[in-house]
Amino acid sequence: MSKPQDLVELKEQQYKDARSKESFDHFHQRTRTRRPDFVYEVVRILMSLIAWVFFRVRGFNPERVPAVGPVILAPNHFSFLDHFFLGVALRRKVHFMAKSQLFKPPMSWIYSHGGVFPVRRGFADEDAFATAATVLGRGDTMAMYAEGGRSRTGEPGKKAKRGIGRLALLSGAPIVPVAIVGSSRVRNWKRGQFPKIRVYYGEPFAYERVAAPNRDQEQAAADAIFAKVRELYDAATKAA
Repeated sequence: MSKPQDLVELKEQQYKDARSKESFDHFHQRTRTRRPDFVYEVVRILMSLIAWVFFRVRGFNPERVPAVGPVILAPNHFSFLDHFFLGVALRRKVHFMAKSQLFKPPMSWIYSHGGVFPVRRGFADEDAFATAATVLGRGDTMAMYAEGGRSRTGEPGKKAKRGIGRLALLSGAPIVPVAIVGSSRVRNWKRGQFPKIRVYYGEPFAYERVAAPNRDQEQAAADAIFAKVRELYDAATKAA
């Protein structure tokens, strides 16, 4: 198990983006009206090779992810590579929210064509939820980190952000908890340290749809989802 002193320190995060919400409208519009294109497949191939060769990624029980219909993947979050580790074992294309600060040329074009759309952290970003709901409404796959940002401690966070609870209640889509084990040490790659990554997919479950959930309902659902993620993570680390 990783000790905090063994981890390369993460840079301080920038939580607010000074750009207006209108600056991101075209990214949302693209995701709402078009699915990921060839860019997703190119990035998937390249990143899968990196994941297999350097990080020896292995997925456990990916068949638990429904093959058709809307689904929310709910993983823990340590590394910027978790997006790729999550999808290596899956045939389905996965959409992601990513902090809006990342959406700058030329990477913004790659993100947008690859199924990634922005969320303005530090704001009540209704556009991001509308886009996520649209993705699920057409029967596609969304990934959302219950913790919000990356954990800096080498262990999953202690509290969930209520956003994932809101999305689960609004959509009624099945939720698959996911434990990504080992990625807390990915940031050590510059030291020549490439940890083994293991991705465990849990049993799907769902909530009955709620048209207008309140904050307490959203937080309760988020906490319950993250409890399943932590349970899966704890079981996986004990078995390792």
